[in-house]
Amino acid sequence: MAFKWFKKKKNNEKNPNENPNEKPDEKDLEKTTPVESEASLKPATALFEKPEEIISPAQDSLSAILPSEDKKKNGFFQRLKKGLIKTRKILNTDIDKLFLGKKGLDDEMIDDLEELLITSDIGVQTSLKLISQIKGKASEITGPEQLKQIIKDEILSFFQDLPEPLDQVIAVPHVIMVVGVNGVGKTTTIGKLAARETSQGKKVLIAAADTFRAAAVEQLTIWAQRAGADLISHNEKSDPASVAFDSIQAAIARKTDVVFVDTAGRLHTKVNLMSELEKIKRSISKKLPDAPHEILLVLDATTGQNALSQAAMFHKAIGITGIALTKLDGTAKGGIIISICDRLNIPLKYIGVGEGLEDLKEFDPNQFIEALF
Repeated sequence: MAFKWFKKKKNNEKNPNENPNEKPDEKDLEKTTPVESEASLKPATALFEKPEEIISPAQDSLSAILPSEDKKKNGFFQRLKKGLIKTRKILNTDIDKLFLGKKGLDDEMIDDLEELLITSDIGVQTSLKLISQIKGKASEITGPEQLKQIIKDEILSFFQDLPEPLDQVIAVPHVIMVVGVNGVGKTTTIGKLAARETSQGKKVLIAAADTFRAAAVEQLTIWAQRAGADLISHNEKSDPASVAFDSIQAAIARKTDVVFVDTAGRLHTKVNLMSELEKIKRSISKKLPDAPHEILLVLDATTGQNALSQAAMFHKAIGITGIALTKLDGTAKGGIIISICDRLNIPLKYIGVGEGLEDLKEFDPNQFIEALF
């Protein structure tokens, strides 16, 4: 049936925990970017790749990026619903139209439903799974609400079959390596997660291991300053694995709770670039066995099914433990979430529905399905 659809489509300050008598290593001092220094910051407007990512230099504290009163009022759920508007239309309005003038679910309606599911970015294979389950219960379906409930139950089962995301800190420092292609929002995601951790009283360090992009360190410097996190960086074009190693060394010495390791955006199809991630991972492990404890892949929801192929390649290369899906702001189809969870068996940890700090939340399957229908 999927082939039929394709044919139709073609046609149509000091750290209180530190020992005051302990002298820092001179190399570490050279490699540490002093986030407290205003002189080390460039204008924010010159650092960000996209206008919507610009943060005013006047916003020099964590409170400046905390939820506004307007966003508190509207709530994350409402913004999530807005972000899923395209998929919700397909799974509600369009399904309702299937039953116009009909009292049951026939073969033609099932073909049309398959087309709707695929166009919502759920993907061919996942759509076929859903259709198979629906066919087995077709005799029980007499209206759109019954069909929607079956789809809800089947989607929820995809999420329930996933391994539990790693929430417990198993070591200190807890190291999270963040990866993804260019432009998906890795730096912004790290900044938001760092701010979340520091707001809970944790000591955070960010490793600027993206030594290739000119503005990467400056961006992280701004986020680190606002989040109250330490930052370790080397000179531009230096070895990313060396940055990662020195960052873990510094984190251990400073008794840091959480380390976020930023990495350069790279095409998932470039073997030499992907091998660089393996090198960074090995470098971290040399200094801290069993680290990194998490490898978080950041994906852009607007890329649709391409995000699925990215996730598969990154997972094969370095073993992804969790996914953060960004830019679910209404320009993307939310069906990609269902496809990723079904096909890859990787926990979806965070979803982002906007640029604000409060717009990145831990993924809640029940909340997602409620917003979807």
